[in-house]
Amino acid sequence: MPAALLDGISTRFEVVGSGAPLLMYAPGGFDARLEQWTALPSYAKTKLFEHLSARYRCIIFDRRETGASGGRIERVTWASYAVQGKALLDHLGIERAHVMGGCMGVSCAIAFGVAYPETALSLVLYSPIGGAAHRISSHLRFAQHLAYVQQEGLPGVVALVAREGKHFGADPRGGPWASVIKSDAAFAAAFAELNVARYSALVAGMARTMYDRDTAPGAEPEDLMQLDIPALVVPGHDAAHATSAARYLSECLARAEYWDVMPADQNDTNAPVRVLEFLTSASGG
Repeated sequence: MPAALLDGISTRFEVVGSGAPLLMYAPGGFDARLEQWTALPSYAKTKLFEHLSARYRCIIFDRRETGASGGRIERVTWASYAVQGKALLDHLGIERAHVMGGCMGVSCAIAFGVAYPETALSLVLYSPIGGAAHRISSHLRFAQHLAYVQQEGLPGVVALVAREGKHFGADPRGGPWASVIKSDAAFAAAFAELNVARYSALVAGMARTMYDRDTAPGAEPEDLMQLDIPALVVPGHDAAHATSAARYLSECLARAEYWDVMPADQNDTNAPVRVLEFLTSASGG
């Protein structure tokens, strides 16, 4: 599977299908590997990727700091993920594309729309993360990592990841760079030598600025309101994907269509049809 150096970060990606390009920010939280489009139960149930790749040139990738993609020690923001997606399109020579996000990928997709409105043909926002419970649990995850850093030090984090091999979402103690520590020995060695105080401040700032609201994070509402991009919003309905977050996005985006069907009623017939209808319409077809 190919990899590209994007903004100095190695990115594992795959292009599946032909037709108009569709950049796809994967679901899966801090395990946003390209396989999640078919591996996660909710997406396997609807078979979205199977249908989309039959009609579109689907560009899927491991988000930075996940899977086999690399990372960099810095205060990662939603805009950082937008930069990665735009760099991948540039690498492939694609000037404009539809942009889709699932789960945490929705926040990346709306950040992309705000940063590069001239590039995004449309936005498909499928089951956005958000809600008070999600903000609280996200802050707790970062806090658990920082507590482990204080207890065991950064070499202890490296040892934990080497021993357990889990990503940040599965074991918060390993932190947001766990996947890179696992896959890149040089990165792991450099990580272990970082200044603990500076690293802790960086991580605390990352948690505070990424999860700063009780609705869908990723972009300021005032910026979303400026967008003149067709958008389809599909709701989630659980502690990590509050339905209110999807409603919020549909209210902020002037050209949003809200598909008022709860996840329990989304299936491999109606979900692909609704998304494909939207993409056809957004393309002017």
